[in-house]
Amino acid sequence: MDYISDVTWMIGGPQGGGINAAAEAFSKAMSRGGYRIFTGIEYHSNIMGEHSYYMVRISDVQKHNLSEKVHVLVALDEETIAGNHHNEWPSHYGHLREMVPGGVVIYDGALKMDLSGKRQDVRYIGVPFDDLLRKVLVAAGRGAEFNALRVMTNSVAGGASAAAIGLDLVIYQESFRGGTGRRAALAELNAAVAKEGFDYVMEALGGKSTFTLAPVIKPAKAPLLIRGVQACAIAKLKAGLGFQSYYPISPATDENVYLEANARAQDLVVVQVEDEISAINMAVGAAHGGKRTSTSTSGPGLSLMCEGFGFASMTEAPGPVLFLWSRGGPSTGLPTRSEQSDLTFALQPGHGDFAHIVTAPGDIEDVVQDAYESFNWADRYQMPVIVMLDKKIQSGYQTVDDLDFESLPPIDRGKAFERNGDYLRYSFDPADGISPRATPGQEGGIFWITTDEHDQRGHITESSENRVTMMNKRMGKLDLAAREIPSARKITLFGPADADITLVGWGTVKGSARDVLEILEKEDGLKVNFLQVRLMRPFPVEEVSAVLNKAKTTILVEENYNGQLGDLIRTQTGITLDKRVVKFDGRPFSEEELLDGIRTALKSSDVRIPVTHYLP
Repeated sequence: MDYISDVTWMIGGPQGGGINAAAEAFSKAMSRGGYRIFTGIEYHSNIMGEHSYYMVRISDVQKHNLSEKVHVLVALDEETIAGNHHNEWPSHYGHLREMVPGGVVIYDGALKMDLSGKRQDVRYIGVPFDDLLRKVLVAAGRGAEFNALRVMTNSVAGGASAAAIGLDLVIYQESFRGGTGRRAALAELNAAVAKEGFDYVMEALGGKSTFTLAPVIKPAKAPLLIRGVQACAIAKLKAGLGFQSYYPISPATDENVYLEANARAQDLVVVQVEDEISAINMAVGAAHGGKRTSTSTSGPGLSLMCEGFGFASMTEAPGPVLFLWSRGGPSTGLPTRSEQSDLTFALQPGHGDFAHIVTAPGDIEDVVQDAYESFNWADRYQMPVIVMLDKKIQSGYQTVDDLDFESLPPIDRGKAFERNGDYLRYSFDPADGISPRATPGQEGGIFWITTDEHDQRGHITESSENRVTMMNKRMGKLDLAAREIPSARKITLFGPADADITLVGWGTVKGSARDVLEILEKEDGLKVNFLQVRLMRPFPVEEVSAVLNKAKTTILVEENYNGQLGDLIRTQTGITLDKRVVKFDGRPFSEEELLDGIRTALKSSDVRIPVTHYLP
């Protein structure tokens, strides 16, 4: 029997049509069965109706990125197959071109589509979703609830998909179970509906699945199936987050909503405010008040937060930690798409020279570490911190064995005020430049906060001597952070140290790059490594230079127009990377796009290689 160990399943349909629930149930079933999962979703910025799709990559080993090679496509509408060709300016032409030869397209049989002019090297199976659901509901004496329970047609699609890829139906059915009362009854209905879909497709396939997944050992305990936004929020709670302010904006809102849902149980205050200006200023005030604070936003929101961010740095507030969920810009740009175009902005989010830390985790494990430790950095160095994330890690589920909180360092609240004579909030400490901080209400700990330049007590002054001293004090803490933050939090090198080609990137490009290293070695005979730059400010000049000075050929891989990390590396180290593979269409690199970009870069004399397969 020929087994397949790497399968991509996709479901597409109109927004609001239930594709999220279907994909997440399918992912849950696969992970419980012992398979490793990596998912991603693309959707429009309107609420209902436009085309969206959800991809689930299923493998016997963990993948870190999505592939364009789709084995099973579930189409809940005609547009998923044919695209929106009727529009004046079509935005896509459907997903058939992504199908592997021999793949299966499962579509709603009620659509009555003419498929004669479509690809003939894939199998089309029209499944009567509504009829199969109605059959089960009538048998259960609940036929009158058809309209209310129509979302269960997604379970028909899931059962049909299980048949196509050779998944044991019982494993899929178990994903519904575990509740009590009404939920238990609905779970059994879903299981029965899934069986109808499974049986229908198995009959259409002649009793034999199109693909047969490589068998895996079902774990005694299933791995976590978690989104980056959830991991981030949990790590923030673990760090002792006490106050979060926000204004709703994609793709940051989900993190705020998750924290709101858990606020009461975690002794957390979450405030939805009237705009981003209020969000940043409330967070700065709460930080001065002694709470660990954060705010979450995306590029347009940070644009409004600039003055408040400078307020935090000027007054040496212990935070806030700002979680920047990047999307395509400028202006409103691409509200629900992913891009790495805010790096340069995050490095200078305001006027003047001021100190702040910028870190850019690349996957869920990094997110947990950086979301947690950023609060220690904010308290220790008394400055705001930006954690850069994006929609790719925000929206996609993946399997993770453990969030590994045990390996995190203890909470460090920094240098605290102890009553000992006259308290000066901004006193000079030649050892590290850090002044003890008091919180309101501490006896003897009265202090003044002003956004003007100030003296050691916090009173406004425009003395040139004081200005030089205070600037050196504030900016010098960046040098201290550069010395103290471990190298493991600054960069990571994946692959052989003596590689012929060094890929360089940051953020969620990490997963894309890691997956192609083995492919390039196996298919192209190339020895390739990948340098992940994680700490952006203070920039790890020595660590990055040590790797790049040994590299033979360097290729930047980045999801923005200019290659902003390449510019930063050249500014900080004087090293110019040989090639730049850039993608800026609002979608993250697929495995195939990144491979195409690297291969083109190695053959072409061009320095800048734009890449896109124009995916929907």
